[in-house]
Order: sequence, then structure tokens, then C-alpha cells
Amino acid sequence: MKKSMYRLALTAIAASLLLIGVSLQASETDDRIGSSAKKSYVFRTYLKGDDIRILSENGAVTLTGTVSQESGKSLALDTVAGLPGVKSVDNQLEVKGQVPAAYSDAWVAARVKSSLLYHRNVNLAGTKVSAKDGTVTLRGEASNKAQKDLTTEYAKDAEGVKKVKNEMTIAKKPGKKTVSEKMVDMTEWIDDASITALVKTTLLYHRSTGGLGTGVETKEGVVTLEGKAKNSAERDLAGKFVSDIRGVKRVVNNMTIE
Repeated sequence: MKKSMYRLALTAIAASLLLIGVSLQASETDDRIGSSAKKSYVFRTYLKGDDIRILSENGAVTLTGTVSQESGKSLALDTVAGLPGVKSVDNQLEVKGQVPAAYSDAWVAARVKSSLLYHRNVNLAGTKVSAKDGTVTLRGEASNKAQKDLTTEYAKDAEGVKKVKNEMTIAKKPGKKTVSEKMVDMTEWIDDASITALVKTTLLYHRSTGGLGTGVETKEGVVTLEGKAKNSAERDLAGKFVSDIRGVKRVVNNMTIE
């Protein structure tokens, strides 16, 4: 009888120690998720001024607080979702201030800015965007004609845009680099979770790729695209957009044609 009670006591102690170990391990994972999110390129660069709170319980993450732009919600969600140990993300983030009505001039201008924001070969910082009844006007300075033309191309593909008037000037000094180009030259490492988030958000804000539901996976800067496209042109366009996103080293386009 005593031996049986002794065995039961040992079993209970072992079970308690196991539960404590599992609990500690889960706690460490949750702490690591919050720390990794805050250290990610996206949170340090694009979301650094936003009030985002990250609560993780056994890998189930809840995001609360505010972001300054609508695109910040998807950017935060996709960054956190790509971190090791994350099982699910409940995105309760809200946009700070008044959100423009869909297809209003302010809304269209914001969509254009979001479609330009994460591309490395255009210069959003040097581009002024305004919209009136679906006509978008671009002003500012481009480093060369190729950059000006690319800015027009990206702006045309933003939802709600009917026409683009590009009044940007070309930099007079040869070799002059824009803010965007200087960022490209920086050797700062961009983590895979951030690259995946930048890719997903960029595809979302381009009209031609926003409805594709493209699967995105990143490993050491190499982005693999999965999913279905209506035709080869749509498939190739998705690959083109992704190849011009910060941090992307190479694109493996495995999208199939419906």
C-alpha cells in the first residue's frame, strides 16, 4: 500500500514538473515572439511611430493599439504571423484618426502611396501624390526617366485610379541618388518575416494582384510565390512587383495558370 502511494506521489510530482517545464517553455516562446516582432525591420522602420501592443499566450498573438495608415494593419499582421512559434494572430489594430471613405480622393491617394511605399526603385519620399475624381497627379523629383515611368506604372495599378498625370521632374545632376535609392544601398539586414509582410501588403495594394490570394514564403531573402493566376501576364506581373520590393534577393514564381 505504501509503495503504491509512493509511486502515485512520484507520478504526481513528475507531472507537476512537466507542466511547469511546458509552462516555462511557452512563456519563453511568448516573450521571444514579442521581442522578435519589435526588432523586425517592419516594426523598426514602417511601424516605429505606431502604438502597437503585442500579447502572446502559447503562440496565440493578439495585436491591439493604433496604426497611422490602413496598410499598417496588414503589415503588422503578416510580420507577426511569419515569426517562429506563432500559431494564430487576432488583429484588433485600429487606424488612428478618421478613415477616408472608399474611393474618395483621399482614399485613392492613400492607395497610390501604399502601392509605391515598399518598392525600392521608386521614391515615395520625393513623390507628392494628389487625387481628384480618380485622376492622380504625381509631382516631385525622380532620379531618372526610368524611375519616373515606373512610378507612373505603379500608380496606374492602384485601386480607384482612372488616370495618372506624372508631372515629376528629372534630377539635373547625374548620379544624384534619391532617399529611396540611398536606403537600397544600406547594408541593413531585412528579416524574412518582414520581407514576407512587405510582399503580401504590396501585392494587396496593387489592383492587378490584390485579388489573387498569392501564397508567399521567404527564406534568406528568396521569395517563393504560390497560388493561381488568370493568365501568364498576371502571373508575370506578380513576380515583377515582388522583385522590386526591399530585401528581396530572388523570386521563385510557382504560381499556376487557371
